[in-house]
Amino acid sequence: MLMGSFDSSHHQRIVPQQQEDQDHPQIHSDLQLYNQHHHQYQIPQPPLLMSRGLTARQLLIRCAELISQLDFSSAHGLISILASSNYSPHGDSTERLVHQFVRALSLRLPPVAAARQDIPGVAAAIGPSAASTPSSLSLEVETEAEEETLQSCYLTLNQITPFIRFSHLTANQAILEAIDSSHHAIHILDFDIKHGVQWPPLMQALVERSYGSSSSPPPLLRITATGRDLTLLCRTGERLLRFAQSLGLTFHFRPIVLLNDVAMIDYLNPASLGLFPNEALAVNCVLYLHRLLTEDARDLHLFLDKIRTLNPTIVTVAEREANHNSPMFLNRFVEAVDHYGAIFGSLEATLPPNSRERLAVEQMWFGREIADVVAADDDQRRKQLRHEKYENWEMMMRRSGFSNVPLSPFALSQAKLLLRLHYPSGGYQLHSLKDSFFLGWMNRPLFSVSSWN
Repeated sequence: MLMGSFDSSHHQRIVPQQQEDQDHPQIHSDLQLYNQHHHQYQIPQPPLLMSRGLTARQLLIRCAELISQLDFSSAHGLISILASSNYSPHGDSTERLVHQFVRALSLRLPPVAAARQDIPGVAAAIGPSAASTPSSLSLEVETEAEEETLQSCYLTLNQITPFIRFSHLTANQAILEAIDSSHHAIHILDFDIKHGVQWPPLMQALVERSYGSSSSPPPLLRITATGRDLTLLCRTGERLLRFAQSLGLTFHFRPIVLLNDVAMIDYLNPASLGLFPNEALAVNCVLYLHRLLTEDARDLHLFLDKIRTLNPTIVTVAEREANHNSPMFLNRFVEAVDHYGAIFGSLEATLPPNSRERLAVEQMWFGREIADVVAADDDQRRKQLRHEKYENWEMMMRRSGFSNVPLSPFALSQAKLLLRLHYPSGGYQLHSLKDSFFLGWMNRPLFSVSSWN
């Protein structure tokens, strides 16, 4: 066995407006003063942030609207209000969320309109380098130390949240069910393997289902893996090889270093990948396809067309359930506030208040993502964060000639078990829709997993 809808209920505490005003009189009075001179922007209120956060959410979105209208002076005023209101990276989920978005909004302001070092709390939040040279802010990984920190955050994220483990677990089960024991050789093409934490459970499952069957020994397993760092790829391959050897599983690993994701399209042919006629090919795209999105999605369609010509037995896809690819800044911003509001809420419910792991993940991983979605113009954004919702992926997969393979009831029970054993909070919700799975928090889907052939 590889190793979630919940029956228990989760209720948010709604703070009365009067109490909210007492808790944050500065924000309330500043908002009254601000609204004497500006019309109130009406925002639908989702159940993602507590009542105390609703005013902050309105201010954040109002500020984004002002920026989209190029009214940087008024936006600077609102950022000053938020930055001076003690929203801390060490507070509750609302405080931490507002802190990250205030930081990102301040980075989007042009230096001529407002010196960020003059906004109370912002210069400290974004650091002296970014505060002094905001126009040259780089959202890409630039140093080896930054890369190591991000890789460490990825492993922490994999432990403290169910999202990555859910994606890996469900994709593995789909591969197991598509490639039965009659196949003597399996080739997995894994895009952006990172530390390879997805594959040891699959290896163990392949060996376990061959127990007691002399006619069906464990298959030969080959993994062709892409990544940007050859050292990390080699270390990953060595760890997987040692684990496979401990199970008695014949295993081969081939790394492919890519400086950019589009370059992989040239490798997508049987000769370059070293495909054998008798192999069952599984293509694993966990949190990867959005990196190929451009304005016209040409690279993505070309990539999917090439994958289809390889005739894979199964293609697994996992993606964020969010629309961070909108060319309209305000639309992208509102989507990001609600998406990360749900993520921060889930971390609040599952980790203690003083968790260092949560602080690191929120600041280094999610904070970086928020800065990319909010602070960068469309042509400056990293492709890694152009998330789309499932219905768009479904449309693009079908256009490229793929058919959805229903995820099984057993895969659903496995995902529920993962949540029940390791993330026992009633806020996590697992749903099966359109033969695919959606994992979310408090009625908001956050990740989707599907399989195709």
